[in-house]
Amino acid sequence: MPYTAPLKDMLFVMNELANLAAVSALPGCEDATPETVEAVLEENAKFVSGVIAPLNHAGDKEPSFWHDGQVTTSKGFKEAFRQFADAGWQGLQHPQDFGGQGLPKLVGTPCVEMLQGANMSYGLVALLSDGAIEALLTAGSDEQKATYLEPLVTGKWTGTMNLTEPQAGSDLAAVRTRAVPQGDGTYKIFGTKIFITWGEHDMTENIVHLVLARTPDAPAGVKGISLFIVPKFMVNADGSLGARNDAHCVSIEHKLGIKASPTAVLQFGDNGGAIGTLVGEENRGLEYMFIMMNAARFGVGIQGIGLAENAYQQAVAFAKDRVQSRDLAGSSGSVSIIHHPDVRRMLMSMRAQTEAARALAYVGAGLSDIAHYHPDADERAANMVIYEYLVPIIKGWSTEMSESVTRDGVQVHGGMGFIEETGAAQHYRDAKILPIYEGTTAIQANDLVGRKTVRDGGKVAQHLIAQVRATATQLGELDGAEFASIRKSLEQGAADLEAVVAFVLANVKSDVKAVFAGSVLYLKLAGIVLGGWQMGRAAVVAQKKLADGAADASFYQAKIVTARFFADHFLTQSTGLKNAIVDGHAGVLGLTEDQF
Repeated sequence: MPYTAPLKDMLFVMNELANLAAVSALPGCEDATPETVEAVLEENAKFVSGVIAPLNHAGDKEPSFWHDGQVTTSKGFKEAFRQFADAGWQGLQHPQDFGGQGLPKLVGTPCVEMLQGANMSYGLVALLSDGAIEALLTAGSDEQKATYLEPLVTGKWTGTMNLTEPQAGSDLAAVRTRAVPQGDGTYKIFGTKIFITWGEHDMTENIVHLVLARTPDAPAGVKGISLFIVPKFMVNADGSLGARNDAHCVSIEHKLGIKASPTAVLQFGDNGGAIGTLVGEENRGLEYMFIMMNAARFGVGIQGIGLAENAYQQAVAFAKDRVQSRDLAGSSGSVSIIHHPDVRRMLMSMRAQTEAARALAYVGAGLSDIAHYHPDADERAANMVIYEYLVPIIKGWSTEMSESVTRDGVQVHGGMGFIEETGAAQHYRDAKILPIYEGTTAIQANDLVGRKTVRDGGKVAQHLIAQVRATATQLGELDGAEFASIRKSLEQGAADLEAVVAFVLANVKSDVKAVFAGSVLYLKLAGIVLGGWQMGRAAVVAQKKLADGAADASFYQAKIVTARFFADHFLTQSTGLKNAIVDGHAGVLGLTEDQF
């Protein structure tokens, strides 16, 4: 089944939950009027459905391949990328000064979701370029910006992120790639980088590698890492391409999923040294790379939402079409499987989780826009810390959710889901990478505990919990069993999240392993409660729309039912998660190493 962008839900979330009106009133965001935004989303939906989505299954069957140092991408990818770039989609969120459209993150986020939902392998090349652009905008010199930003923003070139080495995965303190100064402002780079997404391809004439490396006198550990621009082809003063740099792809990986996306092993310096230029200051590379990583982590969370949406759509279509067994309530013949209660349960689970994650992510995007564009410095700072608290949740919870949703998508298909031709299995295989790359779920959880909860004494967490309770109060003012159920579960979720934050703060110094034994569960709890909060807010808005006589009553009724399902089936997990976090560390840590 072809992917169809869920425009109605996207626009509802943007307008009613993420406050597009407030974002469009910010200096620099005035072009993001409701009419313009709707037109942009509709045009993007047409493009991804008509051009990008049809390449997804074909790319999985006939992946990109490597031969003699060159990567040939899956059939149709090169032509599609040219259309993508020429239409300005790569530059949607980036500054007009460098060829972009300068639209806010809240507008760019649904476009990213559509692209990733339609074809995740393809969407990764744009995602990595977005990160490279953000890093250069923040830390690049004027010369570097003039040289690299416009080609990246316009999609003439693409960008990569080079962190991982054979001996240095998540532990970047172990990075060994060397950068030797040449005395003319350049460095020669020597080393091997692995797992480089779109590290080599034939879709653009140049690839801009951002590479972590160490200078000869750098201090040990992460404090001694610097960031360098190492282009595939050197760039002449007039912007034309010069000599081939000594940066080569020596192989690509054979993967479980995202097969059309070439994951490269890059060798720097086998023939005298790859030429690179320093980004910012020496020994601050990890700080600059985190700019890319945070952009990419949010983007990976959006990948999870887009992929889950695609899996849900396909499962619904199959469930309506597949005839099997009689209705439990009695019927004279077989019915489509959407009539069976457990199929309904799985479809509602897929739908509710996807909508909750979308709402939380879009709200995060709106906070990011306020943090960047609001004229008041205090307002910018206040919104930035909330956004930063949400990023590991958006990345970690949304990607774990995507695995769950795509697994249920296979299950809805039954035996046909295990057959590759249906496409359900591809979604499941593609989803597996999401909780792994750009920092595993455990790394996101460590960030949530250490940097986002302990560092500020839980202030942001408590601020969000107060907002959850305010929404629960609003729900209590509405008549109906649906709202009472959502309110009850939301209040309990807020209490459980508050108890976990208190546990983390009280024990992180005295028993750090006990705290981190439950860190992933804390992330999951935060995702469920904050996602449930957004679903509760959606239910309040939907009820008001119905009371006001909204034309599309079916849409708003479905919003309320879906919010109720999320509350009954996911928010009710909060107490179990809280107990596992607070009391469960003894079981996690109880065995000796030899007992495993």
